[in-house]
Amino acid sequence: MIASPSLTTTAPVVDFFHDVVCGWCFVLAPRLQQVSAELGIQVRHRSFVLQDSREQMIEVFGSMPRAKAIILRHWADCAAHEDSARIDIGGMRAQDFEYPSGWLGALACQAAGMLGGNDAHGAMFDAVQWAHLHQHRNIGDAEVLLDIAEHLGHRRGVFADRMRSDEVRQRVQADRAEAAALGIRSIPTVITGNGLRLQTLPLPQLRQALAPLVAA
Repeated sequence: MIASPSLTTTAPVVDFFHDVVCGWCFVLAPRLQQVSAELGIQVRHRSFVLQDSREQMIEVFGSMPRAKAIILRHWADCAAHEDSARIDIGGMRAQDFEYPSGWLGALACQAAGMLGGNDAHGAMFDAVQWAHLHQHRNIGDAEVLLDIAEHLGHRRGVFADRMRSDEVRQRVQADRAEAAALGIRSIPTVITGNGLRLQTLPLPQLRQALAPLVAA
């Protein structure tokens, strides 16, 4: 198994398992960023891909049109719990591309992590989620992901090579294997050093749940 990304910090660490296409991850991520900054907690980003191919999406949902319809209903639930309106359901509904799986996005996040460490993984994750849920771009298209990476300051050719590498695939699969070993079946899941498991919580409850990690 590939080792987890090392963190140059003595701060408490929480593992954030997420998928770029997950609306609930989009709701939780800014809250987790805020609370971790307030408390001095390091968030370690981990890949969890719900469906990794078109074939798997058809197996789960029955067809690609049905997948999009069902997932956009989930988006509506997520949008109702956002702290500010960012999820653009109508914009995605109007697009003619098939709803993407999170596989290529996970490869992009791991490529960013290889090139720039855990923080770069997190920045790529946030940017891909923004492109997907707010800008309704097709993150199932590798060129879109390379555009995002380039915007974040990565060299396009270098990043493309990393995305295509066996090591990046191994890193995604290692995170998936660890999630399976931990019994994680849904996301977002945040796992703390004291064994607590959290999903999407309102900001005050998230702060309350994580505060004991830094208590004297």
